[in-house]
Amino acid sequence: MKKSQLPSNFIKHTNSDISRKFFINNFYKILVKTIKPLNPKTILDVGCGEGFTLQKLKDNKIGEKLEGVDNSNLAISIGQKMFSDLSLKISDINHLPYNNNSFDLVVCSEVLEHLENPTKALAEIKRISKKYILLTVPNEPFYRISRFLRGINILNFGDHPEHINQWGIFSFKNFLINTNLKIKTINYPFPWITVLAEK
Repeated sequence: MKKSQLPSNFIKHTNSDISRKFFINNFYKILVKTIKPLNPKTILDVGCGEGFTLQKLKDNKIGEKLEGVDNSNLAISIGQKMFSDLSLKISDINHLPYNNNSFDLVVCSEVLEHLENPTKALAEIKRISKKYILLTVPNEPFYRISRFLRGINILNFGDHPEHINQWGIFSFKNFLINTNLKIKTINYPFPWITVLAEK
């Protein structure tokens, strides 16, 4: 399979570029530091891609039951081969196949910026969470600047062609407040925003 046909999340996590590895490792370091004190037993990663985030949590002994869902057949197929002990399956973020309050923690990382209706998706995430929700999105304009400086999509000033929504620190915080989520902590691992919230 050509590189251009692979999921962008897979390319991001398997890229050998030193600077990109540094930023991703720092991102996960903050994610683990945020989640571990919560001691969640059940975790769902919505928009899990190939399962890199779930595997990182498992490696750090976080959670007892870890599941992931994604709408990409290719991403799930790759993930099932790479991380065969993870529970990964196809699902639509707007119609998740779980009862209300099913998971101690629901993670949704690098997903909301791709959606035409992120408010609807977030309502579904809230429905299946018992208490905690961990969200991450690119921190604009820093995300675009970092892409531009790496020579990516220069003609569009680093804009990611798959991103429908672009949030900065204040606009993302306001978006979450308007959905009646209680924000516990916000971190800024360059070039992302990570938010731990409660229902």
